[in-house]
Amino acid sequence: MNNNKGLSFSTRAIHSGYDASANEGALNPPVYMTSTFCFDSVEQGAARFAGSESGHFYSRISNPTQSLLETRLADLEDAEAGLATASGMGAITAALWTLVAPGDKVIADKTLYGCTFAYLKHGLRKFGVIVEFVDCTDIEAVAAALSENTKVVYFESPVNPNMRVMDIKAISQLVHDYDPAIKVMVDNTYCTPALQRPLNLGADLVVHSATKYLGGHGDLIAGAVLGNQATIDQIRVYGLKDMTGAVIAPLTAFLILRGLKTLELRMERHCNSAQELATRLQQHNTVESVYYPGLADNPYHELAKAQMKRNGGMIAMELKGGFTSGVQFMNQLKMIKRAVSLGDAETLCQHPASMTHATYAPEERAAHGISEGLVRISVGLEDIEDIYADIEQALQYV
Repeated sequence: MNNNKGLSFSTRAIHSGYDASANEGALNPPVYMTSTFCFDSVEQGAARFAGSESGHFYSRISNPTQSLLETRLADLEDAEAGLATASGMGAITAALWTLVAPGDKVIADKTLYGCTFAYLKHGLRKFGVIVEFVDCTDIEAVAAALSENTKVVYFESPVNPNMRVMDIKAISQLVHDYDPAIKVMVDNTYCTPALQRPLNLGADLVVHSATKYLGGHGDLIAGAVLGNQATIDQIRVYGLKDMTGAVIAPLTAFLILRGLKTLELRMERHCNSAQELATRLQQHNTVESVYYPGLADNPYHELAKAQMKRNGGMIAMELKGGFTSGVQFMNQLKMIKRAVSLGDAETLCQHPASMTHATYAPEERAAHGISEGLVRISVGLEDIEDIYADIEQALQYV
């Protein structure tokens, strides 16, 4: 079923790219647990290796289950093509290793997921790539950082963990007016295509940790990068095949396909509960600040309304008392799980300063907007009253 004209997001998330009649009538797609593929002739094998004939030849390059996932994700993100990888970091690194060389420059937002920050700061720089961290909410700062050797502008929106929101359209227009060849690369993990589609706002590439909302059940590790066909082909044969080897397993691809079927429904519940929770927390006397774009007094509220369908399921809150309060609160949670990751059915809570963003030095966290008392909450699918009751009782110990 490849003609999706006029079909809604949720329908495409269930049907796009798959024809049961071509697969023995199987409602769910087959899982191709094979490392290699056979050829009818030497000539056919040669043609597939050369790329002159479509078809699979080795699962490090492509696999039918993986290809279905890539087709469906590309459809949902309004992209020409997609590449599924073994992790979100696999998607990010495969893409960036493909796009940059020694002497090239990457401009990145000052606040990023901890492992992304570490890769840019240590990994790319180690091999002679120039990385400049700027505040991408400041368009003038982005403009000042652009130079003739800039190849990529990279950011998340909303940002992990402090929920800053980038103006994707304004940044993309600025960058492409300067040089159309520069790739604007957006991590869309927090929103998913159910809430935001950066390519439609002018970005060139979208990356995901599919571990999170796309999978949705805390039972897999995967990633994806989406964009135009030529760039994705490049990333597949160079960044994935030759540089990282971050190959997704067929069963993992199958599980993400399963997760996509309920993505829109799950995101609706995540968003509804997060909005209610953020509103309540804003009134609590032990909470210094709540960072959630759905709140009317949030500085990114209007921008989020313009480029996001809903405000997402992630909340950050600043506790009075700093680092100690963050730890005390976390240790008193009962139903809510102390765990990194996000987008699962379970509500997850983590303390960035001691967990996901410990790769930042303390002075870097301060400069990059990650305070010591910041707590990140991935609002799950439990009843909102149960979620709030657990948080409220834990706040009594702060």
